[in-house]
Amino acid sequence: MDPRPGGGAVKVTGAVREQLPVAGPASVRPPPGDGAGGGARAPGAAGEAVGAPAERSSRPRRPATEDPAWIRRGLTALALGFLALFVGLPVAAVLSEAFSKGAALYLAALREPEALAAIRLTLLTAGIAVPLNAAFGLAAAWSVTRFRYRGKDLLLSLIDLPFGVSPVIAGMVIVLLFGARGLLGPWLVAHGCRIVFAIPGVVLATVFVTFPFVARELIPFLEAQGTEEEEAALTLGASGWQIFTRVTLPNVRWSLLYGLVLCNARAMGEFGAVSVVSGHVRGLTDTIPLHVEILYDEYDFAAAFAVASLLLLLAVLTLAAKQLLEWRAGGRGAPHGSRS
Repeated sequence: MDPRPGGGAVKVTGAVREQLPVAGPASVRPPPGDGAGGGARAPGAAGEAVGAPAERSSRPRRPATEDPAWIRRGLTALALGFLALFVGLPVAAVLSEAFSKGAALYLAALREPEALAAIRLTLLTAGIAVPLNAAFGLAAAWSVTRFRYRGKDLLLSLIDLPFGVSPVIAGMVIVLLFGARGLLGPWLVAHGCRIVFAIPGVVLATVFVTFPFVARELIPFLEAQGTEEEEAALTLGASGWQIFTRVTLPNVRWSLLYGLVLCNARAMGEFGAVSVVSGHVRGLTDTIPLHVEILYDEYDFAAAFAVASLLLLLAVLTLAAKQLLEWRAGGRGAPHGSRS
């Protein structure tokens, strides 16, 4: 219905409706201005409103997810200060004390028979613990990620046990089990086998506190990798050993090496568990950390820090190996389970 000034109404039929122009963007015209030509527009009209956002967008704006510059600089300065206080200062103190009496005394402290014996025992312990943990880590990771069976959660909990138990408590457990008055001690003594206060006890304690490192690096990586390649090799007729050596092991080599680096660093620097089971037999069951403690207790500070610098060198080599592995594995995925 179309209202008219005369008060009547006109009915619009279908044919007439089809001929009527359809209102659209092209048919909409701005209202005439107040000027004589009719083309002038008042301030705030549509033309100016459209151009305003363009002017605002041309200005450089900080992304919503980016922090202000003063926050970034403050956090960076805080992190650097923390590293300088808790890492740089101790490193400088170790090196300063180690060379406080000259390089000759530094080298003499490293050539002492007790120091050489501690170095040999440390290398021997790490040389036994790291391969054993590599074999255990591979077997545990393969078992957890490739098979379904009851007790898998219990196995994972046992793998994490050294992370939740104090190394001193672990050493006490070894003494209670294998000591002369322990559960298995009398039988071992009767058969001429000595574990506690001997090299086997040092190796056993080191293996216990370091065995989660390799497994915990391999398990997340194997879970993320999936089983598609192993299943494809199986359908092609490969045996289990061939699948493991030619498919799985090459894929996890960087994670394995990363775990071995961490395991070796912990094995050489372990103190708590080894201190309990070694008996501090100087020149026989003392590792590098225990020898440093003995020298420090004897107020031979220069020799103590000289031997401690070997552990510092080990830390530097460990970080360098870690960075090298992460760089080599950059195009093949993370070198460890995530991560670090």
